[in-house]
Amino acid sequence: MLHLTGDLLTIFIKKISYKILLPKTAYFKPPPCLEVTQPQHAMAANGMKMAVTSQAYLEGSQVKQTKSLISELCRLFYNLGWVSGTGGSITAKVHDDSIPKSDQLIIMSPSGVQKERMVEEDMYVLSSIGDILFSPLPKPYPHKPPKCSDCAPLFMKAYHMRNAGAVIHSHGMESCLVTMLDPLAKEFRITHMEMIKGIQGHGYYDELVVPIIENTAHERELTESLAAAIEAFPKTTAVLVRNHGIYVWGDSWISAKTQAECYHYLFEAAIKLHQLGLDWSTPSHGPLQSSKRFLGGQTTSTSQKRCIVLDIEGTTTPISFVTDVLFPYAKKNVQRHLEETYDTDFTQDDIKLLRSQVEDDLQYGVAVPIPPDEAGKQAVIAALVANVEGMIKSDRKITSLKQLQGHIWRTGFEKNELKGVVFDDVPGSLEKWHASGIKVYIYSSGSRLAQRLLFGYTDYGDLRNYLCGFFDTTVGNKKETKSYVEISESLGVHKPSEILFVTDVYQEAVAAKAAGLEVMISIRPGNGSLPENHGFKTIKSFSEI
Repeated sequence: MLHLTGDLLTIFIKKISYKILLPKTAYFKPPPCLEVTQPQHAMAANGMKMAVTSQAYLEGSQVKQTKSLISELCRLFYNLGWVSGTGGSITAKVHDDSIPKSDQLIIMSPSGVQKERMVEEDMYVLSSIGDILFSPLPKPYPHKPPKCSDCAPLFMKAYHMRNAGAVIHSHGMESCLVTMLDPLAKEFRITHMEMIKGIQGHGYYDELVVPIIENTAHERELTESLAAAIEAFPKTTAVLVRNHGIYVWGDSWISAKTQAECYHYLFEAAIKLHQLGLDWSTPSHGPLQSSKRFLGGQTTSTSQKRCIVLDIEGTTTPISFVTDVLFPYAKKNVQRHLEETYDTDFTQDDIKLLRSQVEDDLQYGVAVPIPPDEAGKQAVIAALVANVEGMIKSDRKITSLKQLQGHIWRTGFEKNELKGVVFDDVPGSLEKWHASGIKVYIYSSGSRLAQRLLFGYTDYGDLRNYLCGFFDTTVGNKKETKSYVEISESLGVHKPSEILFVTDVYQEAVAAKAAGLEVMISIRPGNGSLPENHGFKTIKSFSEI
């Protein structure tokens, strides 16, 4: 038995009393002469986790640096108006190369604290599964007792569902007002703005889509709706909360911070464009059309289509252009392209995808083995060329081939060796639909890059200004109904029938109709025949739409 006397006994009593007052997972540093049992979750059998949750690690430089970083970011975001009135919150993982990201500790700002006055000691430390390893000491009146962020359950969803490295919750005015522009909208959409490039996975020509969920009285009650939005929008790195704010995550604190700044910029731009009567969601940002939904949630015509989705081959472009121009160009230049760009990141990514596809194809005897990199550049290229030529000959609709073809065609368009071809009625129709407020998208088996190139380098100039987005086979096979369900959910229409899909392929028309879309079949020179009594409306020119 340990006997304590004098000052040492007083210290012991104070420590025991303090531990009783704090949550059972709270942590405090004991005097050197006292042995204190670690929190239960730190006694896990896994040696790595025990090391991560040890007292020495909790007091180590990595944890301290992350605490200091969050304090600094809170002060910065306070000055930006994102975390005023103790609102908003920030969390980041403790980056440590020796620890898998999924097991790294989490630092989280407290709730109800003046963000611009926070210091390292105010931060909470959580395990990778959300257990509290360290709770800050209470401060004298008028400070409130310490409390971990009310956003903690929502932060953990981003960590677990997206393997995030940091999450920012902002109450910035822009992120609140932008959700009020259309009280019925389930997404915020914007395109053709330079700052879209700062959002992970997006470029200037892309349409940025941010889901909007409805606010609740208590932050924790948002957890399930935020998780549902993350699942429904696999490309998003943010979720807006109507009349509240936004959650933004990234692979690291730098990624999260950069994206948060870009999101707020884009929200402010949309609000100002709206005040000017301009449409932030269309490529030209022209005047808002009367058919658009306004604050009252009403439209001038419920029968008018909100979106048109166009196929390319046999619809906007002669089939012969693809079969007689693009495919032969890719086949002829695949070896030159691989040799000239072999060491670039995008070609190495193409090769990685092709290797994976070939491994699957070898099971069916329809591929040539690709040797390892150690065999040399020329040996690898020779095998790649043989496989690609076979894929092109078989007209395979696979992502690995389409991605490589897109990169080959990009070189051809940029060198003016290729020129996009569209039917004569296409440019005028795109311009007309754009002027009337109808959003136009492309859905083709060709890669999104190839689609952009075709419409960006035509004899009629750059037609991408009339297009709001591009879909390829990453959303699914064009002959499967679920692909069109995915598209209709991505476009944010209130019902699929508000989308018109135009294609030359009967099986695609059947799949789209089953998903609830309105469908027309394009009859162009060189197109294949249709079954008798197919039941679809046909057009020979876009001017008939």
